[in-house]
Amino acid sequence: MSRDSASPSRAAKGVRVLVVDDSAFMRYLISKQLSADSAIEVAGTASDGVDALRKITTLRPDVVTLDLEMPRMDGLTALGRIMAEQPLPVILLSTLTHEGAAVTIRGLEMGAVDFVTKPAAVNVTAADSTWQQLASKVRAAADLKMRRVGLTIQARGPLVSVGGRVAAHAVSRPRRSPRIVVIGTSTGGPRALFEVVQHLPADLRAAVLIVQHMPAGFTKSLAGRLNDVSPLDVREAAEGDSVETGTVLLAPGDFHMVVRAGGRITLEKTPPIHGVRPAVDITMQSVAAVYGASTVGVVLTGMGTDGTQGAIAIRRAGGLVLSEDEATCVVYGMPRSVREAGASDRAVRLEAVAEAIVEAVSASEGEMGVTAR
Repeated sequence: MSRDSASPSRAAKGVRVLVVDDSAFMRYLISKQLSADSAIEVAGTASDGVDALRKITTLRPDVVTLDLEMPRMDGLTALGRIMAEQPLPVILLSTLTHEGAAVTIRGLEMGAVDFVTKPAAVNVTAADSTWQQLASKVRAAADLKMRRVGLTIQARGPLVSVGGRVAAHAVSRPRRSPRIVVIGTSTGGPRALFEVVQHLPADLRAAVLIVQHMPAGFTKSLAGRLNDVSPLDVREAAEGDSVETGTVLLAPGDFHMVVRAGGRITLEKTPPIHGVRPAVDITMQSVAAVYGASTVGVVLTGMGTDGTQGAIAIRRAGGLVLSEDEATCVVYGMPRSVREAGASDRAVRLEAVAEAIVEAVSASEGEMGVTAR
């Protein structure tokens, strides 16, 4: 379902937001900070998930900011109901703790479009960067395409019980990869990654690198959750890691992930590119330089142009580039940029991306130059 960006309320009053938080002080503070932006109108507030669901129906906001820890109905339960019944762009308010990161990743998997971390209690009124970031994300979220979500993540391959949970792992020991797949994504990316990674087979004859725009403290939880559902071994990349078949390495937040000759990972704190670190372009360009025509690049949903220069480098090296089709993107920004630059061989719907990766990896080098459509 697409949001109507030309509705009378939006044109006259800007982006209408429902603020959901169990703390009266936080509701007041968030409302005050968002209202200071002339493009945003706080349509109302809610104290928990039950209150939020009722007010979404009556107030019809464009965007919801959602606290995750609330009584009566918590944020994840409310999010599941929102995405299943009346999908809206939801921005999560997360705590910067291990538990907070894990719950946030689950929320992104369920369909939330983005998140911001709550400032520490001692600095809550002085966290200008947090409120600016929240306002920016609210404005950007207003026109995102949302669909009803009934997301079922299934573990594939041999199952192993780990501390009461079920995890899936590759059936064979990793070996040095003759092919390498680089996936880049941003807004809407976590849910897209769950769709793709869970459907990659255990015998995929390639290593996989993932760059998701995400701050430090959250990528480890994302890698762990992806590992839960994948037949491949998924983990956050570390300095000196080898690029190996059967392994998926996720760039850690606040580091560029670079592949050096010999297939070794280095993590760098060089300046952000496109305002982000990790950047997709950095990883793709380094992989193209090392692996050449054996590279498969994949650009999924996200704002901006990150990934375009990397895709161009992959194409110039003789590799293949897939971009997510506009019809399934939450944000058709990064894939659009790649397509408009002439750097995409194929536009693929999200549910078909894993199959397209397998086909690209399995093809002989002479077949990898797929004609763009």
